[in-house]
Amino acid sequence: MLQGSLEGNQEELHQLITMNRALDSWFSEAVQAEMPIARYGEAGFVVLMIPTAAADYLEYERFQLIGDLMHLIDTGKFQVFSINSLNKESWMNNDMLPEHKAIRHNQFNAYVFNEVVPYIRSKTGNDTLIFTCGASFGALHAMNLFLKRPDILNGAICMSGVYNLTEYTKGFWDDQVYFNSPEHYIPNLNDEWYLQKIRASHHIHIYTGSGSFEDPEAGKRFSRILYDKGIWNDLSVWGADISHDWPTWRKMLPYILETKF
Repeated sequence: MLQGSLEGNQEELHQLITMNRALDSWFSEAVQAEMPIARYGEAGFVVLMIPTAAADYLEYERFQLIGDLMHLIDTGKFQVFSINSLNKESWMNNDMLPEHKAIRHNQFNAYVFNEVVPYIRSKTGNDTLIFTCGASFGALHAMNLFLKRPDILNGAICMSGVYNLTEYTKGFWDDQVYFNSPEHYIPNLNDEWYLQKIRASHHIHIYTGSGSFEDPEAGKRFSRILYDKGIWNDLSVWGADISHDWPTWRKMLPYILETKF
């Protein structure tokens, strides 16, 4: 009886996700490829989700995180837009020259800034707040995207991330790496136009566990870097039982969105 009820609930949840999901795509001028996007919900502020590692725009649904958020999405508190990464065509592609990986990273940034954000605005309105969000490698992207364009993005939710791009570049270093590595460029950022817009955000969330494959020192270090620039942030380090995996992010993100927004 209990198992039947569980299966019934899962089926109802799947139907709810499907009813609240819209899929779209377009040929991106920035990356010269067809780029899909998923939308969940139709009201509230926007959570723009960046995939982990080498994954795609449906990853957060596949690993049940969207299901864990659906009770909040269904009330209209927020909506989710989820996009593809280009990590497989940049830092996680061992067959590419590192210079070309860096170029592809910048093309991804341009795609988000010049195509994804305007697309979201066209669907939700010009005044809708947009918060980037990601776990693992997606956390670095989420933070970097917000810090580079705080005029069009309103904050970042980062889980289990590192904020030093050289963790992924295998020793390669150039200006393109520097300007996509928040741990490197934020200490040297003195432009008050950027700093004031970043400081205006009340939603820079840096969350990490202390268990297997987590790097809590990376979060602590970057939190201090931000505070040294007068940038408030919400650092939260969870315990040694919290590892670098989906069960962690399925706990963290609903908690953040339910209690911090």
